[in-house]
Amino acid sequence: QYPTEPPDCFVDFPVQFVISWMPQNSLIDIYNQFLAALESLKEFWDAMDEIDGKTWVLEPESPTRSATTRRIAIGNNVSVNVEVDPLHPNMLPECYFLGADHVVNPLRIKLNNNMHLWNPEISLLQNLKDLLEIDFPSCAVLEKSDFAKDCGICYAYRLDGTTPDQVCDNPRCGQPFHQACLYEWLQGLPSSRQSFNVIFGECPYCNKVRKSNENE
Repeated sequence: QYPTEPPDCFVDFPVQFVISWMPQNSLIDIYNQFLAALESLKEFWDAMDEIDGKTWVLEPESPTRSATTRRIAIGNNVSVNVEVDPLHPNMLPECYFLGADHVVNPLRIKLNNNMHLWNPEISLLQNLKDLLEIDFPSCAVLEKSDFAKDCGICYAYRLDGTTPDQVCDNPRCGQPFHQACLYEWLQGLPSSRQSFNVIFGECPYCNKVRKSNENE
């Protein structure tokens, strides 16, 4: 239908690339709109590039330019999943902590208590450090094996593209598991009990009661 309709454009953007098109337009017009869209996303990509370059990103392993989330390692079997708004990259992102309750609960409290300190004039990564009062492990000085442990059930780190995201709450245990592995393990225990799609049973390592959601 060209030139009455614009050609199909495929871009690796975190937002939809909408073309303004009239029959008298040319491919140069599309190119200029593409350049303008690139410029509008520069702050977003700068923020994500700083995270990728200065922290250990557990997921996605090889992020595309359209990826808006990063699961950032904090410590041993503790991480935070950050969802950044590509249109407002300097605002406080959605943060979801993964790890044992006794470790992540203080981080949640710090985030809630320090939200008022968020400064859109400094980088997203520096804001996260300031609010959580931590330094993220650096890929320049640490190996991933220093804080990313294999699943205690399947003994692998990556399973069907996912990494361990469940951790035993017992401070003396702290063993990580893949959600799918833990759910299957608890299903096989005679002592486990289930309520709707949530199953409760004992940790394979320390016997502390764990719960697992099939769709978690």
